[in-house]
Amino acid sequence: MACISDDEKLLYSRLEDTLYLSNKRGCPCFLGFLDLREQALILRQLSRLHSVNWQFYGGYEDAERSMLAVFPDYYSADDLIYPFSAVAFRYRPSQHLTHRDFLGTLLSAGVRRDKVGDILCGEGLTVVFLSEEIVPYISQQVQKVGGEGITIQRDYDGELPVSHQFAEIKETVASPRLDAVVKVLIRVSREEAAQMIRTGLVSVDHLPIDNVSHMLTAPCTVSVRGYGRFLVDRFGPETKKGRLQFLARKCI
Repeated sequence: MACISDDEKLLYSRLEDTLYLSNKRGCPCFLGFLDLREQALILRQLSRLHSVNWQFYGGYEDAERSMLAVFPDYYSADDLIYPFSAVAFRYRPSQHLTHRDFLGTLLSAGVRRDKVGDILCGEGLTVVFLSEEIVPYISQQVQKVGGEGITIQRDYDGELPVSHQFAEIKETVASPRLDAVVKVLIRVSREEAAQMIRTGLVSVDHLPIDNVSHMLTAPCTVSVRGYGRFLVDRFGPETKKGRLQFLARKCI
């Protein structure tokens, strides 16, 4: 049996509490914000349960950090009101503030990581999804980010800055084996790719995989520590030389 870390034990305990409260109160209860790995772990637990209604949502389609809602049968997912808000931070467009600038400012202000969702940075505008309970505090306490003066708009409902950009990868691979795919994605030897997998540096769909012969099925997400995250979109068709055409995107 795989060893469960203390962080995972705490996450599962929080899930149990959320399920219990929803059942006891007969209303939706929420857990989050959760990163992609935490969401994958939660999904693995929820797949073992029956008659549990759940939904992840982070404020927009394809959000990375999302809250989990669990709710009774007589609630519709469309009627859920998630306890977070989109908060806009405005500043001079010439000042290129980053995700790190905003996250550092929020954590320095004493905000827990699970109270902060995605941080979308644009030119002169960054939108941060925050648990509604901390929005008044942030509005009063945060006046600068990265040394730059900012103004804050609560309950922002305008256009969101682009969340991700991608670099397309078109290659061929010997097979959908994990070591073969990692070799192509990060341009290392097959032996180096295998060593990275065995030492726990590679995750598939946000969970670590240490089996070099693990067979991938597209679409999926492959993350390599130190190299980033890749979205594997397609394997095939086969080339005349017996290799598989391979289409992926690197998050940049």
